[in-house]
Amino acid sequence: MEPEELKQIINNGEDSHHVFKTNITKGITLAREIIAFGNKQGGKIFIGVNDKGEIEGLNQDDINRLNQLVPNTITNHIHPPIRIATQNIQFQNGMVMVVSVPEGLSKPYMDHNSSIFIKNGARTQELQTREEIQLIFQTDGLVHADGIPVKGSTIADISTDFFESFFIREFGEKLSDQNISFPQILENMKLAKKGEMNYSGILLFGSYPQRWLPVFNVKAVSFPGIALEDENYLDSKDLEGRLSDIFQKVISFLLTNIRNIQNGQSFNSIGEPEIPRIVFEELVANALIHRDYFVSAPVKVFVFANRIEITSPGHLPNNLTTDNIKMGISNVRNPILHSFATKLLPYRGLGSGTKRALRAYPEIEFVDDREGNVFRVTIHRNTNL
Repeated sequence: MEPEELKQIINNGEDSHHVFKTNITKGITLAREIIAFGNKQGGKIFIGVNDKGEIEGLNQDDINRLNQLVPNTITNHIHPPIRIATQNIQFQNGMVMVVSVPEGLSKPYMDHNSSIFIKNGARTQELQTREEIQLIFQTDGLVHADGIPVKGSTIADISTDFFESFFIREFGEKLSDQNISFPQILENMKLAKKGEMNYSGILLFGSYPQRWLPVFNVKAVSFPGIALEDENYLDSKDLEGRLSDIFQKVISFLLTNIRNIQNGQSFNSIGEPEIPRIVFEELVANALIHRDYFVSAPVKVFVFANRIEITSPGHLPNNLTTDNIKMGISNVRNPILHSFATKLLPYRGLGSGTKRALRAYPEIEFVDDREGNVFRVTIHRNTNL
């Protein structure tokens, strides 16, 4: 980095990727900044710059001391260690040390007291709540919501008939023919542990999943116009059941609330949906399988006169973008649900669903709302039909 480039960055002020420090004498102070950057998307610490963005500079003794402090801090105060780089830039009134911290590959990083820090804008924040810490683990793929135990549930909450039908279809054998117990089968299939069902077990095979997970349903509403209205609607349903049931109910709701077109067929034909069924199948399956189950909220399906919106809790995971998913690049947020989805839904799990939907109907828009923590798919309707 050249001096002029550094001056330009300093002139822009502190933000979530740049922080100023007049000087640092304590390893724990430096550790917190490094940890915060490592747990987010990386950043730079400018030592020798005050809070006002003025370059006060460091002398050679400061530089020598910091050259010892930095590696000692990495070794003694940051777990796991993270590799950083330093650069000294000379100015008229002294030097500025630039400490460059990459986004970490082994999140979450923590200090010697097991405290976890992240960047919240320009501010370094210690995570206090279980949910905040859980999000860091989730982002790095260390924990998945679909494997969380459902406290108080047992194998009695499974629909044995539904599971038996699935088992015979998948393996060609009855449960009674197995030489291991039903609880052990569920545990081997990662649907339970020590007799307690997890989210996947309940959502996929539960007798009534919403007894235990009441917000994991789909709120479906059809409106007469183009605006969200609380009272004036054409159809409204809370769609519940197992994921396979919910999937079929959402497809039925959508097909019931859109138009059919003749599309060259005879007068007596019921016509074809204005939007191909495969579009709904691909997008609804994605919404149910890839949503963030750490977020206690339903999937929302809204039908308007000019568009259809499918809104899933949770933005795209990690660094996945809308351009990525259009190209067929995917990231498995819920690996257990994903492994069963190909057996219970018309879902291939190859990252090709979005591409298939776009081929069938190009007028689809994807919005990754990271601030609102939702992912929204908008299917634009042809209002000239």
